[in-house]
Amino acid sequence: MKEEIIKWIWQHPGYPNFKYDKFKLTKIISQIDYNRGIIDGISKLFVLDDIINIEIETLTDEAIHTSLIEGEVFKRESVQSSFRKKLDKDFDGRYDKYSTRATDNLVEILIDSNLNKDALNLDRLHGWHNCLFEHTGYDRLSKIDIAKFRGHSDMEVVSGAIGHERVHYKAVPLEKLEVDMKNFLRYCNESDENIYIKAAMAHIWFVIIHPYDDGNGRIARAITDYILSQNTSSTKFKLYSISTVISSDRAGYYTFLDNTTNLFLNKEFDVTPWLMWHLNILNHAMQQALKNVEYLIQKTKFWDTHRKQALNERQIKVLNKILDMGSENFEGGLNTKKYMALTKVSKATAIRDISELLKLGCIEQVEATAGRNVRYKVKNKR
Repeated sequence: MKEEIIKWIWQHPGYPNFKYDKFKLTKIISQIDYNRGIIDGISKLFVLDDIINIEIETLTDEAIHTSLIEGEVFKRESVQSSFRKKLDKDFDGRYDKYSTRATDNLVEILIDSNLNKDALNLDRLHGWHNCLFEHTGYDRLSKIDIAKFRGHSDMEVVSGAIGHERVHYKAVPLEKLEVDMKNFLRYCNESDENIYIKAAMAHIWFVIIHPYDDGNGRIARAITDYILSQNTSSTKFKLYSISTVISSDRAGYYTFLDNTTNLFLNKEFDVTPWLMWHLNILNHAMQQALKNVEYLIQKTKFWDTHRKQALNERQIKVLNKILDMGSENFEGGLNTKKYMALTKVSKATAIRDISELLKLGCIEQVEATAGRNVRYKVKNKR
């Protein structure tokens, strides 16, 4: 009889009692706690409408990027409209032109994973899976099982051209799936492990089990959100997006998944490197959230100064666009060409609008470099 090759992490005799060095994680956990405290403290300084806007922007980022990681692209205005129908009391859904059934369903998952504190169970996971695939029922050419676990054992994660495929991972076999999921849900609902470690561990463990035909990555990230939301109130969303940061390091994400789940690469059966990577991603997400809050503070100060000035809708739109992004992220600064593109006006109108903003002290000229057009930035009050 041919000897079985032990290659995948679930084949290790220690599975699912994952090995990791908690001491190595203490420093990054302290940084996360510190940043989380600052976010919570600063957020209390804003009025409800401002916080709702930050929440919607953050959730929109999360929805777009958790899908983008898997190669699915959603328009920002569609996702925003879906969230506003649910969260913005002043948004009249009757006049909604952008949301789709797919974005509405994705929004349902993120709202439930962030606000619903009930214990995680199979019905809930199946509901999330239904939301992901209700509108298609297919993974490309293949019809998939929806709202139930896969019915076959040969689940593989494969990439590469035809004839040159590479198997990155082979999932837990069907006969182990039910027991594995019971253990997994018990861990999510009952473990008293540090919440940041627990979220990272749940993420990798769900990917290891790979219970669905498709959508396992997106549901794993929703589970991460669910666990992290356990230390927020029942009416508040977290103000940071992990998927946005993961999307910016997509290659690193898949490399760490491969290096963790493949025992040829992870001979020590040690998930510490994955946990460290995931905790760093979480910390970066919180640091970005702090920047977003800083942009809101700058925006509030700006409009406190300029609210009574007679600005037209075009000027307000451009200023808000820059303030929402943060001036340093508005690549190259504002110029006539960009103003025309944002407002769809003629060059003469753009020049006139910019000149008025200069006179009113809303913007200031950036020191020009050789060969560059005149550029401007929002003039922030210090």
